[in-house]
Amino acid sequence: MPTIKPHEARSIAEGFGEDAERYDRARPSYPPALIERIVALAPGNRFLDVGCGTGIATRLFRAAGCDVLGLDVDPRMPAADVTARFEDWDPAGSTFDAVIAAQAWHWIDPVAGAAKAFDVLTPGGILAPFWNVPCPEPALARAWASAYVDAPLPFTPWTGDPLATYEAIMDRAALPNAERERFEWEQTYTRDEWLDQVPTFGGHSQLPDLDLILRHLAEVTPDRFTMPYATVALIATRAPAD
Repeated sequence: MPTIKPHEARSIAEGFGEDAERYDRARPSYPPALIERIVALAPGNRFLDVGCGTGIATRLFRAAGCDVLGLDVDPRMPAADVTARFEDWDPAGSTFDAVIAAQAWHWIDPVAGAAKAFDVLTPGGILAPFWNVPCPEPALARAWASAYVDAPLPFTPWTGDPLATYEAIMDRAALPNAERERFEWEQTYTRDEWLDQVPTFGGHSQLPDLDLILRHLAEVTPDRFTMPYATVALIATRAPAD
């Protein structure tokens, strides 16, 4: 299939609310060390969560004492205080100490999105997009990849180095002065828990043969396994006031 930039795949970018309850139930959380790091770097506690979805990250930052405004393009997402495409959103003079994006910044136009983020940040404020990167054992990744032969997706799941894939995503974010940070952790899944998450992956809800793929995945997924994760983050700072 032809290469398509993630932010141009609007049917995928705007489709995660199709089963928001499953998304909130099945998707992993984020490591406490990441939350602590971002909160410590922000000059205040006023946060904007871009692509907030069901509020998985929103809740973590609120629990850490932050005042978080949730923004999402999909009106079906329950954590959205504001429904808008971030690049087109009118903040009406609102400013924030941090703009975060959990598993969502690649759906934002990198140039327009960065410009909007720095427009709404206070001096010294930070833009901090981050992603959970699952890093399965190579044999398991190959077995999962075999389920996707001829699947009509603009990417090939479970092939290549997952961390290299996200390095490329961070490169496309066009934040040349951003620092890159990485937090390693793991989560144990049963087969059913993992298969429950699969339909929430980008583009999967639109696959006409998803049931067939899920049956194949069920055949090759262990009864119980531990998934190593690396949560990778970009942290860019708006220049302080003179």
